[in-house]
Amino acid sequence: MQHSLFESHNLNLLPFEGEVIFYPDFFTRRDSDRLFQSLQNNLQWKQEPIWMFGKQVMQPRLTSLYGNPDRPYGYSGISMIPHPWTPELLEIKTKVEDFVGSEFTHVLCNFYRDGNDSMGWHRDNEAVLGKNPTIASVTFGATRDFQIRHYETKGNKIGIPLSHGSLLIMSGESQHSWEHQIPKTKKVLSPRINLTFRKLL
Repeated sequence: MQHSLFESHNLNLLPFEGEVIFYPDFFTRRDSDRLFQSLQNNLQWKQEPIWMFGKQVMQPRLTSLYGNPDRPYGYSGISMIPHPWTPELLEIKTKVEDFVGSEFTHVLCNFYRDGNDSMGWHRDNEAVLGKNPTIASVTFGATRDFQIRHYETKGNKIGIPLSHGSLLIMSGESQHSWEHQIPKTKKVLSPRINLTFRKLL
C-alpha cells in the first residue's frame, strides 16, 4: 500500500517551508539488526577527502554510493561513481519506495564509527536533485541526534533522535529553506549506518 507524504501533515516537524516526517519504528528490531550487520560487512566503505573553507580535509565518517550505474553523484568537491545495488539495499529501497510513493535512483551510505564521526551543517540541494526533492533517510545502529535549523535565520532549531530502524522523510522546500547536521558527541561509542535515498534527474 502506498502512502502520500502529504496525507500526514499532522506529523510534519517543520513549522513552515517544507515537510520533515519521522517514523521511529519503520523496520522491526530483528530486520534492523540483520540489515545493520550485512551493510557493515558488505558495503564498500571509504573515507573521502572534501574541500572545506579552501582546504582539503578527510570526511569524519566513511561513505559509499550505490545506484543506477549511468549517473555519478557529487558534493563538496567529491565525484562518486555508484556501485551496483546489493540485495540488502534493494530490499530496503523497495520497502521505502512502496511506503513513500516515490522512486529513488541512488543511495548515499554513511558509516559513523562512533560519536567522533559527524556531518556538519548542509543542505542536499544539488541541481541534479531538482527542485523540492524527496530524500528518505534510514538509520541502523546507534541513535544519533539529527539537528535541523532554518537556513537563513539559523533559528527554529529542531532535534530528532534517529534510532535503530527509523525512517526520516524530507520533502517540499525542506532542502532549500532548512539545513541539517549530525553533531559530534562523546555519549555514543557504537557505530551507526545511515542510508539517504534520493532521485537524480
